[in-house]
Amino acid sequence: MQLAICNETFQDWPFDRAFAFAAECRYTGLEIAPFTISDYVTDISSARRAEVRRQADQAGLEIVGAHWLLAKTEGFYMTSPDAEVRRKTSEYFGHLARFCADLGAGVMVCGSPQQRNLLPGVTHDEAMKYATDVFGAVVPVLEETDVTIALEPLAPSETDFMQTADVAVELAEMIGSSQVRLHLDCKAMSSESTPIAELIRRHHSMLAHFHANDANLQGPGFGDVDFMPILEALGEVDYRGWVSVELFDYTPGIERLVRESIQYMEECLAKLAK
Repeated sequence: MQLAICNETFQDWPFDRAFAFAAECRYTGLEIAPFTISDYVTDISSARRAEVRRQADQAGLEIVGAHWLLAKTEGFYMTSPDAEVRRKTSEYFGHLARFCADLGAGVMVCGSPQQRNLLPGVTHDEAMKYATDVFGAVVPVLEETDVTIALEPLAPSETDFMQTADVAVELAEMIGSSQVRLHLDCKAMSSESTPIAELIRRHHSMLAHFHANDANLQGPGFGDVDFMPILEALGEVDYRGWVSVELFDYTPGIERLVRESIQYMEECLAKLAK
């Protein structure tokens, strides 16, 4: 499997420095949070997109996808009862897909809990239908750009909609497109009653992307989550996508988190290979 790092991890580092350090640590891929370039992806020029892609190429890294898709934006909502809001949200996801394609990336991780929480008076079933409307409308652009939306279940502490992998798969099946699949995140799966490895095995046919982190919001190896059974399960199901390190708590320091997260996963993979 291929190991990537999310670029917001580096906070205010210049991209050249961040990308070079990621490569030095043996990551081969980058996942981009659009807000690290501009609040709205529609404000990122073709020239700037080309520059970011060039910077990644120079570091020997592949840009694998985007996440934090709706961070720092306003006016977009995945489960809104307002048809015009849903239309604008679908349109914006289309712009994000074109951004990914311009960077040579193939996946968009759709978390954005603040833009999917149940609004007053909206039931879960209604929200599922509204989200199906939003993502169904963007499928033609996803097909045109060959970009996949990966729906990300998140813990109850983060959202009240799409909290489990089962629900995310149900939503993907309602949309009914091979361009809308599942994303799994170790932090989020730690909140489920089903073990992470079992969730991987249960839903591997829908799995498009994977985030490696600990329930303590730090990196793999920095908490109690054991990655041996997780990586073993990914190997058993022949997962060939990317595993991206995504961090939220930077207390140990950026350089240590970036370096030791991949070292820990490499050690686990080496043990599994014996």
